[in-house]
Amino acid sequence: MDTAQAGKTQQFVPVKEIRNGIVILKDGGYRGVLICSAVNFGLKSADEQNAIILGFQNFLNTLDFSIQIIVNSRRMDLRPYLSYMGERMAEQKTELMRIQLREYIEFVRSFADQTNIMTKSFYIVVPYAPKLTAASAVGFLQKKEASAATSATSFEEDRAQLEQRMSLVSAALSGTGVRAVPLGTEEVIELLYRSFNPGELENPIRLDT
Repeated sequence: MDTAQAGKTQQFVPVKEIRNGIVILKDGGYRGVLICSAVNFGLKSADEQNAIILGFQNFLNTLDFSIQIIVNSRRMDLRPYLSYMGERMAEQKTELMRIQLREYIEFVRSFADQTNIMTKSFYIVVPYAPKLTAASAVGFLQKKEASAATSATSFEEDRAQLEQRMSLVSAALSGTGVRAVPLGTEEVIELLYRSFNPGELENPIRLDT
């Protein structure tokens, strides 16, 4: 894609910039992204399932703002794992272990070619719409330095409001057994890149353990 085409494509992307893990939209709105752990609902007992449903209901009732829940399904890329196993095979001192690892690698490769092994990632997008600030009303007679300082102060205040919302969502979800943590700047960029370029990056973003 040449520079002209890239410029035209960017006109349809609503993101202005990403700062400190916060997505700033072209219309001035803010978005924070939480990645959530999964709960194997089907393996829970009936009482546990009812508790999760009740917890999720309470979670929704605590919110006084809208959220967006995203489930991202992608084919798992096993090439890094197979490459790692190939390195381990070369390190083995006995021929028997090398043969077993070679057969295991071939089995995994064959299985992956015949079956779509999918991975799911779960995200919650938390919005915040900043109010009109002094930075928005700076007159043309005022100094640019003052405008920049006011804008920086406004961003920190708005980010604090958004982070409070994200903390509320994370705390409320904990009652359902789901752990939610905010994505950093690089993780948000990666997530957006995947969204606009599906199929190019297959490895999921993972929670730190």
